[in-house]
Amino acid sequence: MEDNKKKEEELREEEPLTEEAPGDTSGEAGEDAENTSGDCAENETREDSGAEPEAGAEQPSEPEPKGRRGEVRKLKKELEETKKKLAEETKRAAEAEDKALRLAAEYDNFRKRTQSEKSGIYANAVSDTLSGLLPIIDNLQYAAKYSGGDAEKVAEGLTMILSKLPETLEKLGIKAFGEVGETFDPALHNAVMHVEDESLGEGEIVEVLQQGYMYGDKVLRYAMVKTAN
Repeated sequence: MEDNKKKEEELREEEPLTEEAPGDTSGEAGEDAENTSGDCAENETREDSGAEPEAGAEQPSEPEPKGRRGEVRKLKKELEETKKKLAEETKRAAEAEDKALRLAAEYDNFRKRTQSEKSGIYANAVSDTLSGLLPIIDNLQYAAKYSGGDAEKVAEGLTMILSKLPETLEKLGIKAFGEVGETFDPALHNAVMHVEDESLGEGEIVEVLQQGYMYGDKVLRYAMVKTAN
């Protein structure tokens, strides 16, 4: 009997040990299940993070590529150079405008000065001409007042007055031309009459109807003449 009791006690002591083995296996299986479920959760989280963001949600800013940064720096440099060139051209344009205004002012002053000098020259020329002619005008007025009936004396007085005229004209630079015996020159003479005479040369002036006058090389009046042949 005692032997049977001992065997029963020994069996009771061994039973818990045999029961723990299945328990330990279930524990390991539980851990594996937990690990598997954790991996699935992580995969789902990664899939959720890789999903497209909802409309209206703020998207994270992407870092600027290195190539784009270089392009921006290049554009900024070109902009600075353009601004510098623009400033230089603006300064140059302002200087050119100032120079043009100065030239315009100088030209206007020159024009006014020339006009004034021209007017002064004309006034001086008229004054000199009248000053030379006034004595002749005075003598003609004296001759007109002569009431004597001697025609010979009147003619003599007029001849004396006219004799002073060439001298006065020469002082003014005016020269008379057109004399009998000269050869006709279309640049100086104006032939209004013509005569055939074998004793005279071709184109010879036989009579001066009106003397011509010239100032330097400029013809003031053509001589009106009568020519032969």
